[in-house]
Amino acid sequence: MKKTTKFKEMLHSGTTNYFMEAHNAVAGKIVEEAAFDGLWGSSLTISASMGARDNNEISWSQVLDVVEHITAATSIPMLLDADTGYGNFNNIRIIAKKMEMIGIAAVSIEDKVFPKTNSFINGEKQPLASIEEFCGKIRAVKDAQQDPDFCMIARLESFITNHGLGEALKRAEAYYNAGADALFVHSKKSTAEDIVAFMKEWKDTCPVIITPTAYYTTPPEVFEDLGISIVIWANQMMRASIYHMQEIAKRIHDEKSCVGVQENIVDVKEIFRLQDVAEFLEAEKKYLP
Repeated sequence: MKKTTKFKEMLHSGTTNYFMEAHNAVAGKIVEEAAFDGLWGSSLTISASMGARDNNEISWSQVLDVVEHITAATSIPMLLDADTGYGNFNNIRIIAKKMEMIGIAAVSIEDKVFPKTNSFINGEKQPLASIEEFCGKIRAVKDAQQDPDFCMIARLESFITNHGLGEALKRAEAYYNAGADALFVHSKKSTAEDIVAFMKEWKDTCPVIITPTAYYTTPPEVFEDLGISIVIWANQMMRASIYHMQEIAKRIHDEKSCVGVQENIVDVKEIFRLQDVAEFLEAEKKYLP
């Protein structure tokens, strides 16, 4: 089954699916082996992996270079975070075609202005795009897509910018009518109250996606009972890798030896396994004299 078809079926499966962030191909393979339903291509963590800020400091082509390696190494669907679409309707419709070509199942764009700033950095001061302009981006992607199962996700930043439930519902209705396959409702509160309030009004008009970065203590049963289609753990792989690299680097520096950390790091053979070196060795036997 195509990745796009898998993703679209997840949206309408009636069950909650769980996605995890991956910022490179090794992270993607680890996420797939952990049995997550799909991958989140996060602009925050892909930018961070390049030492850049989440302010459109890296280009869309650089993002797709990274993501192409991830999709090639994995078999589960990826939803790509495309910020605000890297410009106007023309930019995102051209980019969406390229996304389809490299195996991305769906794209999410947020209703703020370009260049964007990460939602958790003074989010309340960030301006929203006009509804008309954003609907134009949605229609442009839907008109440009070649695969009928490729999905366009409209991300609502109304709660992030403190515009409230009324604005979120108004925009949700407009984006749905413009052709969005699902809505991504974002919130920075430490509880899921924004999501609960939205779902109470929105019900099952179209699928809803969330990322509980701030309200991570909410039990998963709450999301499942609300009818959330996809829950994304949006940055935990990057945060985990930074934490452990900092710990290991400091210890090796202080001890001037790696003897003491051997139990806390994987064997080099594990790297070879994730790289699928075994396949290469078998191919050598087949193809080399």
